[in-house]
Parts: sequence; C-alpha cells; structure tokens
Amino acid sequence: MAALSAWFWNERFWLPHNVTWADLADPAPGVEYPKAGHLFTALPLALGIFAVRIVFERFIASACARSLHIQQGFGRRAQPNAVLEKVFTSITKNPDSRHLDGLSKQLDWEVRKVQRWFRHRRNQDKPSTHTKFCESMWRFTFYLYIFTYGFRFLWQSPWLWDTRQCWYGYPYQVMTPGLYHYYVTELAFYWSLMFSQFTDIKRKDFLIMFIHHLATVGLISFSYVNNMARVGSLVLCVHDASDFLLEHLMPWGIALCQLQITYVVLFFPSGHKQRHTIML
Repeated sequence: MAALSAWFWNERFWLPHNVTWADLADPAPGVEYPKAGHLFTALPLALGIFAVRIVFERFIASACARSLHIQQGFGRRAQPNAVLEKVFTSITKNPDSRHLDGLSKQLDWEVRKVQRWFRHRRNQDKPSTHTKFCESMWRFTFYLYIFTYGFRFLWQSPWLWDTRQCWYGYPYQVMTPGLYHYYVTELAFYWSLMFSQFTDIKRKDFLIMFIHHLATVGLISFSYVNNMARVGSLVLCVHDASDFLLEHLMPWGIALCQLQITYVVLFFPSGHKQRHTIML
C-alpha cells in the first residue's frame, strides 16, 4: 500500500521540478498552503447541504410548483401482483414476446393486459413533473448562489483579469479564506449530489451521473491538493455560470409545458365547438 501511495503521489508528476510535498507541508508562519486534510470539512458540510435541500424542496420549491399549478400527481398505478412484480424486479422490466406469452398463460390474462401492467409499473418509477420541478429549482438556487459568491470573490482576485497570475509563484501560492470556502463548498455540493442519488428515485442515468459526480469530486480534490486552486476557481465559476442558466430554463420549461397541455385540454374542445357553431 505504501508503494502504491508513493507511486500515485509522485512529486515528479504533481509538482514542478525541485519542489517536494515537504516544502508545502511546512510553510512560513502566517502562510497557509492547501493540505489534503482540509477537504474532510466538505463531508459534514455536504450532509448540511443535503438537509437544506430537503427543507427547500419540501417547503419552498413545492409551494412555487403549486402556485404554477404543477401538482404532485401520480399516474395510474399497476394493480398489485406478486408474480409480475417478481419478474419486474428480478428478471426484466420490459419483457419480450416469449415472457409475455408465458405470463399470459400463467395468470390467465390477455397479453395486452400483461403489457399494460408492465407499462404502468415502469411509469411508477419515473419522477413526477412536480419532483423534477423541485429538484431543478434547488439546483438553480444553489448554482446561482455559488456563482454569485464565486464571481464576487474572483472580481477582487488578480487572476481573473490576468490568467498568468494563476501560475506566478506556483506552487507557493497562499490559500486565502475566500478561496478555501469557495472550493470546499463546491466540493460539498457534489458530495451531496452523490448522497442524494441513493435516496432519490433511481433513474436510467444513475451510473452515468454517479461517475460524473465522482469525476468532479476527484478533479476538485486533486486540483486543491496540488494547489491549482486559482485556475480551478476560474473553471468552477465558468461551469456554475452555465449550470444556473440551464437549471433556470428547466423549471420554467416544465411549467410552460404543463400550461400548454392544460390549455389544449380545456380550450380546444370548446374552441372546436364554437367554430362548428359559427360554420352552421
């Protein structure tokens, strides 16, 4: 294990020539360099962010959804059936014709009834429009907050205006409290997204998003440990800028689609009837 750790943290790979980890571990009095131990603060903070998310979605985002007439609706649920449920959970969620014929004979159901059961059962696992709206509103709120904080911090930082400042004196660059808080909060947020995947409704892109969050946590952590936090803060700010804009569009897009569907359902029949009357 020691050999593997020494190979992974090879100074020739992570640090410039003639710089060692020991040089960064013992700075001058009043000077603070990044250390791997600093990142452990992100774990309890991630739990706090996750708790804030639960409260936000339940009381704030949910109220906004109701004001936009996005109700916590559930589609038609599949009737309880132990045989089909066992097939659904342990064999296949989308049975082929062979499975359908066998289940039809076993249950004395029509094939179309078995197909309908599986369709309703698959729809049960999909998040509702209300849930999607609340999740998007939470991410939009956090991304907007962290982008505002990061931009205000970077506005006063010389490396925003001259990116060469990211490398002057590297790796002997002091870790300021503002940069530390920015980095740790970003890291905690992505840890909280990983936690929430195991409590939210499991979706098709579960594995893809898990790998994405894991890669993000790794990149933030490694850029902090080898003191590339200046250029890392620029990357984080750029990503947050695009993320909060995308998340801003998603909840209102959901609300707009909901209103359009309501309009079609309510007004199309009456409009059609009115046109028919005029023609007569």
